[in-house]
Amino acid sequence: MMELLLQPWPWYVAGPLIGLMVPALLLLDNRTFGISSSYQHICAAIVPGRSSYFAYDWKKTGKWNLGLALGTLLGGVVAGTLLADPEPIAISAATQADLATLGLTDLSGFVPREVFNWVALASGPGLILMIGGGFLVGFGARYAGGCTSGHAIFGLADAQLPSLIAVIGFFVGGLISTWVLLPLIF
Repeated sequence: MMELLLQPWPWYVAGPLIGLMVPALLLLDNRTFGISSSYQHICAAIVPGRSSYFAYDWKKTGKWNLGLALGTLLGGVVAGTLLADPEPIAISAATQADLATLGLTDLSGFVPREVFNWVALASGPGLILMIGGGFLVGFGARYAGGCTSGHAIFGLADAQLPSLIAVIGFFVGGLISTWVLLPLIF
């Protein structure tokens, strides 16, 4: 069993399992899939009534999302510690060459260490990437009415036009970030 969990699952197994979550959530408890609204529920729980945006019964609507967020966090910790693969991450030679042109050469971990460390965070590019990028992702998810997982998995499965527009925007934003912004920052 552990060998099965430690190996990457092929797309034709993982994709349908993720896709089957949509009808299962709808049929079992009329729930939708998405993670970004959990931040709104956390703020409503911590600072209730300070803003009309947070003035609602988060216990009634938010327990599901907070449970999903906590499970995701705990699952990441378990996968990163107990199920961690000691082998280095397999990155294609072409990707390694592209990253090297940006000055990223330490690819021994899950993320490039030149970017994701405490010293880099105190630099200009680090602040732009971590703080600015984090703000833009959070703001964009709320502005779009959901995150990439909610729109791409649930919204598209439900044939929602706003989700299609949001997913196209996410994709275009990722391309612009990769091909225009990252070379400018590094």
